[in-house]
Amino acid sequence: MSSDDRYPWDHRHLLSLADYSPQDIRHVLRTARGFESISTRSVKKAPALRGRVVANLFFEDSTRTSMSFQLAAQRLSADVLSFSGKGSSVSKGETLVDTARNIEAMGVDVMVVRHHHSGAAAKLAANVGCRVVNAGDGRHAHPTQGLLDLYTVAKRCGRLDTLDFSGLTVAIVGDIANSRVARSDLIGLKKLGAHVILVGPPTLLPKGFAELGAELSHDLDAVLPRVDVVNMLRVQFERLSGPAFPSTREYHAAYGLTAERLKRAKPEVVVMHPGPMNRGLEIDAAVADGPNSAILEQVSHGLAVRMAVLFLVATCG
Repeated sequence: MSSDDRYPWDHRHLLSLADYSPQDIRHVLRTARGFESISTRSVKKAPALRGRVVANLFFEDSTRTSMSFQLAAQRLSADVLSFSGKGSSVSKGETLVDTARNIEAMGVDVMVVRHHHSGAAAKLAANVGCRVVNAGDGRHAHPTQGLLDLYTVAKRCGRLDTLDFSGLTVAIVGDIANSRVARSDLIGLKKLGAHVILVGPPTLLPKGFAELGAELSHDLDAVLPRVDVVNMLRVQFERLSGPAFPSTREYHAAYGLTAERLKRAKPEVVVMHPGPMNRGLEIDAAVADGPNSAILEQVSHGLAVRMAVLFLVATCG
């Protein structure tokens, strides 16, 4: 249920998977495996964080992530404070740092932060004394989503014992340019040994991602037969500054994962999506709800992974 006490864990924060070594990532996932059996139980809790206070500071709309962190903290017996930026002192002109410091003064041990500005979590970590967990900052990073995706790949592909992804090929498809999930997944997958192919239209697939070790492609049909896992991303219309493709119909025709297109892939290919889904655009209902889909498993695994992260950062040092 807990982590291996012999592992030299020394991370007070989780800001980006780029800060964690492959061994660190494996330690988080192994800790999550220990918590998985109690993560979804209705009654039983682990007393690991009894007496600790976890504050969820969400300055950006969220459903799955905020509820997952709240439930994860409660499963660990922590007290939980939930904060929304809308209608708060921030909306009245108070700075992010001042808001965080005031909340910390109430005796908070861990802050979980989601913000629309890249670097917001790192800024708080540099200005508060408590532990900080990044729950998504702008286009930069979403490390716990990356970790739960890694856990899902490991479990579905039979790699949970070794956590070695050598020989696995993973395609991440869609709006790469605006996706913090794509960045976190790419970093984590590469650190565990997977080959990663980023797929999308030229307007949504910056060439700079090749420098991070990814293969780039604009042809989903050509890529599908090669992959063991395909992770479909939502088109983030709210972040687009202009037309990124001629029409949603053309996008779906080229990059939508339909049942017919899925026939090009290996029979056992794992289909993932970080949510929320635009059904009928990046993924069809028959695929999202089909036997290859691990989408609901991602949500379930997210609870155990976030329990592991909260436990590790809260008890470090």
